[in-house]
Amino acid sequence: MYPELFKLGPITVYSYGVLLAASYLLGLRLAMTRARRWGLDANRVLDLGIYIIIAALVGAKLMLLLVDFEQFRQSPWELLALARSGGVFYGGLILAVVVAFWYIARHRMPFWTTCDVFAPGIALGHVTGRLGCFAAGCCYGKPTDVPWAVIFTNPLAAANVGTPLGIPLHPTQLYEAGAELLILVLLLATERRGRLFAGRTFWSYMFLYAISRFIIEIYRGDPRGELLGFSTSQFISLILAPLSLVMLTWLARTTTPEAPQEVRGRRRAAA
Repeated sequence: MYPELFKLGPITVYSYGVLLAASYLLGLRLAMTRARRWGLDANRVLDLGIYIIIAALVGAKLMLLLVDFEQFRQSPWELLALARSGGVFYGGLILAVVVAFWYIARHRMPFWTTCDVFAPGIALGHVTGRLGCFAAGCCYGKPTDVPWAVIFTNPLAAANVGTPLGIPLHPTQLYEAGAELLILVLLLATERRGRLFAGRTFWSYMFLYAISRFIIEIYRGDPRGELLGFSTSQFISLILAPLSLVMLTWLARTTTPEAPQEVRGRRRAAA
């Protein structure tokens, strides 16, 4: 665990910040590569990616503020910690999806096809982002005696995000990074198999992530808020998983099957 990479005079370069930036760049790079394959406007995709990144950053911190509102209300000075923390992924995902839907509709981009283009990039970025969590010590797991438990020792992690030191913990950051990597592989491996329809990749990602996040939350040990006996992220997963199945069923029945070459053909014809 290395919360700090290095210092340049008064400037501290944090591992989490570097890996978070890398996650956004990797995700955007994959999305642009896929966009060219699907015949989408690269400039529009780049602009959309920037909007998504900003929305994800803001949404993640807003969700953290809501989840830990009582703590921030009692200790307003801790609001400064929002600048250092990554926030709650679901908050970033929800706001990013809302902003993306608005941008796609406004610029009349092929709606579900554009969402499909971005979905694997979200998964790839999340893999790197969770490695940043592991380096920082945040999003830590519950105490455990499993052979693969991790023990954090850096005092900065305890000071910054309250990581328990010297105690074997579930490496929940690595659980989620591994789950996202598996989801990424599954999305790319099955994208051209079975019945093809616009929106399938996006909502498949939403479903698989909701299931994996619900399970991983069982092993999380950090404070994350609670709704009806579930953690905030588990509660959102309970809504997102069935919604994803409904959308997959509806789109399979109502959306015309598409392949990258078909999208490119339509663009050429429109030109």
